[in-house]
Formats: sequence, C-alpha cells, structure tokens
Amino acid sequence: MTTKAYILIETAVGKTREVVHALRAIPTISGVDVVTGPYDIIAVVEADDLNTIGELVTNRIHVIGGILRTVTCLSVGIK
Repeated sequence: MTTKAYILIETAVGKTREVVHALRAIPTISGVDVVTGPYDIIAVVEADDLNTIGELVTNRIHVIGGILRTVTCLSVGIK
C-alpha cells in the first residue's frame, strides 16, 4: 500500500514558476498545481512509506531555491 501526501508550498515572490519546473522534474511527485490562498503550490507525492516521503521533502524539495515554507499533509483512509 502506498502512502500519499499533499505538500503545501509557499514560494518567494517571482519564484513560483521556477519552483514548479523543479518539482515536476522529481519522479515521485505525481502532481503539481499552482493555487491561490496562503500557499502558492500544492504537490502530490506517493511513496512506499512515511520515511520515504520525509526523505523526499527534506532532501529534494526543501533544497529547491525559492521555497520559503512547506507543510506536509498525509492522506488518511477513513473507513
């Protein structure tokens, strides 16, 4: 079973387009949308487990220039 997360991303002024291109180059990110509101981008990530998502966020996403802040929201299954 895969783990899915939504990464809410705030970017520096004028950097959203560059961040979107960098995010789309990461294979484990299944979707990248520019949105309105307190965040500029929402990225959808699917991985084998929570640790893999954590490593992706800290090692691949946080290092992208122009990102000011992220919030990771894990998808939970309600039955």
